[in-house]
Amino acid sequence: MAASVAVRGLEHAYGANRVVRGLDFTLAAGRIGCLLGPSGCGKTTVLRCLAGFEPLIGGSIALSGRTVSEPGRLVPPEARRIGMVFQDYALFPHLSVERNVAFGLSKRTEGDRQQRVDEMLELVGLADVADIYPHELSGGQQQRVALARALAPAPDLLLLDEPFSNLDVDLRERLSLEVRAILNTAGTTAILVTHDQHEAFALADEIGIMRNGTIEQWDTAYNLSHRPRTRFVADFVGQGVFLRGVAEEGGRMRTELGDLDGEWPVGVVVGAPVDVLLRPDDLIHDDTSPWRAEVAAKAFRGAEFLYTLVLASGTRVMSLVASHHNHAIGERIGIRLMIDHVVAFPVEA
Repeated sequence: MAASVAVRGLEHAYGANRVVRGLDFTLAAGRIGCLLGPSGCGKTTVLRCLAGFEPLIGGSIALSGRTVSEPGRLVPPEARRIGMVFQDYALFPHLSVERNVAFGLSKRTEGDRQQRVDEMLELVGLADVADIYPHELSGGQQQRVALARALAPAPDLLLLDEPFSNLDVDLRERLSLEVRAILNTAGTTAILVTHDQHEAFALADEIGIMRNGTIEQWDTAYNLSHRPRTRFVADFVGQGVFLRGVAEEGGRMRTELGDLDGEWPVGVVVGAPVDVLLRPDDLIHDDTSPWRAEVAAKAFRGAEFLYTLVLASGTRVMSLVASHHNHAIGERIGIRLMIDHVVAFPVEA
């Protein structure tokens, strides 16, 4: 039965080094969550705490309302009904695919065990390679074997620690979508740890952006991108840049690309400088626009170019433009803003 997860005020330290600081999040049963952040932010430590490998010095972890970790209490990993997919997959090289998947099912009868293995191999699309060994598989196939092995005992919660980091970029994104479909079919609650936002966005229902041992925002991918609550989240997610503006009466903000209606950051007053977040899809190519920018760089992406543009002030911004608009470096093109959700922050000292 899939577990709900409630983490409240989680604190963890290695000696005098406090790695996790008052971290909170909840995840409903059957949902896929992700801890996303740069190296050293504490996300793998949180995963180890969830698994029962690390004790807490503060806060609590509850699975389906049952407290499994708090100071002075640590339910062991084997009593938590948790599955784990490791970064290196940790497959047994001397066992066939079928026997790897069966490894955690020793307490079942032979018939039940075989039925469950067959179900898992069918689920991950590997029924035709049951008799071969891990070294004969591709990286993507090995990853799916590891997933099948972790899901075979029907865990209440599945933890995935950077599971795609050994794969190339294209395979990583495709497998993220495949794993999401597999987990949804299995109905398993899962938590992924990664530093790759493309993986997080492809796989997770809810994502927590971590920084310095805490979560800055726990939200959907859409809200993290278009409604970031902090400057760090705005800067970390997507390919945003900040355009300088000035706060005006009525909540408006004046920029060199025109005025915007939005909501002032807390503490900003009329006449104060603000930084407006621009994503590449917020800046539209428009030959009729009075605002021009110089093409400084471009990256071809098939259906689109990602242009780096220099405004009159010298500010560099980015814009996604349909690939039939193939402009030369140094060319000046018309642009305009089209922002659904204006996000601004006070100018940092």
